[in-house]
Amino acid sequence: MSMPKRMTVVVSVATVWTKPESPRLMDEPALKYPAEIREWLGFMTLGDKLDLCLGNRIQTQILYGSTVLVVEEGEGWSKVLIPQQGTRKDTLGYPGWVPSCQLAEEGEALLGSKRAEVISDKAWLYKNPTELVMELSYLTSLPVLEETEEWVKVQTPEGTGYLKADDIRLIDGPLAPKSAGVDVGRGIVEQGKRFLDLPYLWGGMSSYGYDCSGFAYAMHRYFGILIPRDASDQANQGTLVDKEQLEPGDLLFFAHEEGKGAIHHVGIYAGDNQMIHSPETIKCIEIVDLSTMKLAKEHCVSKRYWK
Repeated sequence: MSMPKRMTVVVSVATVWTKPESPRLMDEPALKYPAEIREWLGFMTLGDKLDLCLGNRIQTQILYGSTVLVVEEGEGWSKVLIPQQGTRKDTLGYPGWVPSCQLAEEGEALLGSKRAEVISDKAWLYKNPTELVMELSYLTSLPVLEETEEWVKVQTPEGTGYLKADDIRLIDGPLAPKSAGVDVGRGIVEQGKRFLDLPYLWGGMSSYGYDCSGFAYAMHRYFGILIPRDASDQANQGTLVDKEQLEPGDLLFFAHEEGKGAIHHVGIYAGDNQMIHSPETIKCIEIVDLSTMKLAKEHCVSKRYWK
């Protein structure tokens, strides 16, 4: 196989499909350049959203400005691997298919490593301080060119743009460093609480909608902790934690056959026998009591990544 080609995502959120035939007619807004994520989600009925999972249509999502490795191209589609989303499916990164119009050749790296990372729920990217370009998801990260008190000028895949300083934090490198002395576990929970009532989205990896493992992934990434993409892989790494030793921020995994079968769900322990999680298509991110939730008997293992 030839060397993968490095490309950059040029839409706010690129949805990664199982194969080029996976999208339906109603998914057109998510396939365009620019992608219309709000419109796409607004069009779908509950049944349509359930079919994303039951039809095995979506694998994951990628945020604007992220690097992917293209390993195959044809008829308007690119097969990609996503280096920042670890998986047992491929050592180079999470695999799937993206419309080629949502990718561009990766530009030359800047000399500095400082980046602007969105920490608002969502933030607008501006062409100039009066002209909007697109709405970006939480944790979108772009290289910094200049800073003022109100604005940060950033390098985008298509030139330059501006983000409001209040919407971002400045970090060195692709991930935020762990803050010394900060209770990261409780911080993970507090970040999660910001997204209470956000509707679940199968394959979701953005603040427009998360699936269970995407939610756990993003809340850890805020603190500079890169965990695997899927619940089954997350359960195979990290530090094992006994039920009696659980602390806020630990991950709780649930398996079929009352904990003996395949892992199918993950949530974040929130303290006081509660869990915050993105449960399933018919629900939104919520906090539940572990003793009374319907998955209580399926809890199989707990892992810690934050210390």
